Parts: sequence; structure tokens; C-alpha cells
Amino acid sequence: MNLSQAGILAPLPSSGRYIFFSIAGDAQALRSALARLQTMVDGRSAVVGMGPQLIAALGCEISCLREFPALQGKEFSTPSTPEALCIWLRGPGRGEVLTQTRELVKALRPAFAVRHIVDSFLHQLGESGHGRDLTGYEDGTENPQDEDASAAALCADLSDGLNGGSCWVLQKWEHDFSTFERMATHEQDNAMGRRRSDNEELEDAPESAHVKRTAQEDFEPEAFLVRRSMPWWSVSPQAEDHCGLMFSAFGHRFDAFEAQMRRMLGLDDGISDALFKFSKPLTGCYLWCPPMRDGKLDLRQLGELAAATSAG
Repeated sequence: MNLSQAGILAPLPSSGRYIFFSIAGDAQALRSALARLQTMVDGRSAVVGMGPQLIAALGCEISCLREFPALQGKEFSTPSTPEALCIWLRGPGRGEVLTQTRELVKALRPAFAVRHIVDSFLHQLGESGHGRDLTGYEDGTENPQDEDASAAALCADLSDGLNGGSCWVLQKWEHDFSTFERMATHEQDNAMGRRRSDNEELEDAPESAHVKRTAQEDFEPEAFLVRRSMPWWSVSPQAEDHCGLMFSAFGHRFDAFEAQMRRMLGLDDGISDALFKFSKPLTGCYLWCPPMRDGKLDLRQLGELAAATSAG
């Protein structure tokens, strides 16, 4: 029986939206809101992730969940921006996503307040079926497949209410296209470690190439994740374009991501990932995606929710 939220392993949607919520009520109000959310989410069109501050506010503990670490390398750093709750909406178009947003926001009030929203989209499917980053490079080429994907992304051999869940990493990366577009094509390819034209890995790529920094099989133990990243774009009040990649990855624990990020920052060998030359992470958070049970979110790890519904 598949216990996971199906959207974790499903192909990327045409339209996506990440809704981040802050806590605005006490524990009883939170439990009432989560009881309503439990029956509304199918795990496919909406994937739910809960952060450490929400779990703590409920007086609970999730063994595989911790805060995102702020890491400092010799040249670059990754910020930690904790979130209480995130819902990743996955739809065929913006209309469906907007309609679902209104329904979920209404159901979660007044216990949760919308903190910010990031809209995303599928960009130029490659021949391998993966979406492309706005730089034109395919993302997720090295994702494990089928049973290997389930083993990498989903928790197992734990307790009921945890098995089938997932450890979710989210980072909002912003690209500096002025810098990127000044780079020659071979410099861009060397930074990524692949040719943009055919997605072939470069055997002679420098050690700073992103592909070499994050080669999942080169870690001990191996650091496999399932990436489900999507491009994002927004316009500021000054009419300036801001865009990049919403890095989204699922694992059965957070160790694999941290191993990769430490190597990207050069904490292992002093070599920084060339990706940092034209892109930087603005945010970073860890979330726990609960499993599913009987078509609903399995929130047994959070205690009794139904009893709080009538009081909400």
C-alpha cells in the first residue's frame, strides 16, 4: 500500500504554487485547522509540509525533523529561514491553483496566516522528460527512478504515522542573468558540468562544476534525493524581474542534502560550486511531509485532531 503523498514522486505539474503560512493561533486553534486541512488534501494536487516550529507549537516531536542549518563556506553561505507550514499546489493551470489557494487559506484561518507565496511553472521539457531551469539546463537528470526513487524519498522502517512520510528541503535560488549571460557558452557548460545543447555530462569539467559537486553516488554513504524543482518568476514594484529556481527535494532523511550542500560550499575540500557565480539561495527550510492513510493526511503523530475540531 502506498502511504506517501503522491505528488512527491509524480511528474512535475504545469503550474505550481508554494504557500507559506505562519502561526497565528494557539495549539487548540492549530489542531482545529489541521483537522480541516486533513480532509481537504489528496497529497497529489497539494503536498503538505510542516516545519519544526509548528510541531513544537503542538507539543509534539517528529524524530526525522530538524531546523535547516545556516552554513558558511569560504566564499558563499546558505541562509536558514524556518517556515511553519508550506503547501505545494500542483495544477494543470493557474486558474485551478488560484481556486485551490482560496479554499485552503479560508480553511486554515484564523490559526494560520499566509506569510508569502512563490508561484512556479514547468519550463521547456527536455528529451528525458525533465523540466529545464531558466538557464536552459535540465534539472533532475540524475534523479533515482521507480523503487530507487521511493527508497530515496520516503521514510521507512520507522513507526506508524511516519512510514511513507518524507523529509522536504526547500530553497529559493535567485539567478543573476546579467552575470550568466556574460559567460561564454563553454563557461556556462563548465559551471554546470553538462552541455546545455544535449544534456551530456562533460568528462573534463572542472572540479567546481555543479554536477561534480553534487554527484550523489560519490558520497559515503551515497546521498540520493528526489528533486522536484520548478522555476519561479516575479516582478518587483520597481518593475524589475526577479527569477530563479525553487529547489525542492525529498529524502528519507536530511543527511543527504546536507552532505551535498557542504560540498557545494567547499566545506570538504575548499572548492566552491560554480553555480554560486550566478545564483544564490535566498531561503532555506526543512519540512516534514506526513504520509497518507485512507485517502487523508495521516496526522497520528500530532495527537488527536478531531476532538479539537468542534472547539475550533
